[in-house]
This record gives sequence, structure tokens and C-alpha cells, in this order.
Amino acid sequence: MSPIAVIDFETTGISPDHGDRATEVAIVLVEGGRVVDRFQSLMNAGIRIPSFITQLTGITNAMVAAAPDAAQVMSEASRFVGKAPLVAHNASFDRKFWVRELARAGLPSPQLFACTMLVSRRLYLQAPNHKLGSLVDYHHLPRRGVAHRALADAEMAAELLGQIQRDLRTRHRVANPDHALLMVLQRCAKSAVSALMAHYAPA
Repeated sequence: MSPIAVIDFETTGISPDHGDRATEVAIVLVEGGRVVDRFQSLMNAGIRIPSFITQLTGITNAMVAAAPDAAQVMSEASRFVGKAPLVAHNASFDRKFWVRELARAGLPSPQLFACTMLVSRRLYLQAPNHKLGSLVDYHHLPRRGVAHRALADAEMAAELLGQIQRDLRTRHRVANPDHALLMVLQRCAKSAVSALMAHYAPA
């Protein structure tokens, strides 16, 4: 299958529309179910990090003050992703920062985002909830690094993506559970998932 880029941001808050900015980005490049490359960087957007965000992420104002400029980091991140489609857990959050930070750097953001949270809500109805950490534990996947840091969360989302693709192959007999299928599945009504899977399974 073609490469997929799994992305995670740490930020100063929940909305770039309210002036929040990214403080860290990490991208895990997955090809054929295997991680083939990684990108991670803190980024200096020139605004202060609230203390409660520092308590959550461990990212301090001193750390981002010493980091590369946000536009430089986003330019490097864009080159790293290339034309690969993107995946994130709770992708609506990461997509907002991806689009806004690239726009600030004068760069386009053509990639489509698939969301492992939305897909999991359709495939794993018995999961206790659909938070990333909960799904990682539900599937007995490895936890990597420190939670609420971009690379650790991107690695866990990549593990979850791999689990989703394996389950689509083995449980639903989908030969090619690619990014395009994830995009369709995340928009599918839960009641229609079985019919959708039957459409993609061989006769």
C-alpha cells in the first residue's frame, strides 16, 4: 500500500481560531503496515504556553524558546509528508493546526485526513471508550514514550492504524484497507458498516 503519514500536534490550546498555536509536531510514516520513517520537532510560535498545558505535556516556555521557528518546522514537516495522505486520532483537532500552521508559513495543505477515532467508533463498539490510550490498551498494543508528547502519541496512533488495517483484512476480508477506505468508513453510519464491508470483500 502507499505510504500514510500519521501525525500528532501538541499545542497551547484547543483552537487556532482563538489564537492557539502548535508547540510540537510529530509524524510517523507508515508503509505496508511498517514504520519506515519519523519526524519530530518542537516549534517556536512566539507565544507563551499556559501553565496547565505545561503540566499536561511537559513542554515548557524555555523549551520552545530554544526551538526552531514554527514556519521552518512546518516547511520541513510538509516536505517530509510529501503527497502522503494523513491519519490522526481525533483528526479534526490536528487538521485545524496542520492547515493553519502551514498557511502561516505560506504553504498549501492538500492532504486528506482520516481519523482513527471515527473509524474505531465504527469497528470497536465494545471498547470502553475511544480515547487513544484506551484503544491502545483495549488492543494490547505497545505504549511508546510519554503520553501527551507528539511523537509518543503519533507512534500509538500508528499502532492503532495497523490494528485497524489488520482487522479489516482478517475480520472483514478487505484485501486493501487503504487510506481511501478509511475515509469512506469514518463517514459511514454505524448501522451501515456491515454492508460497506461486504461491498469491499471479495465475492
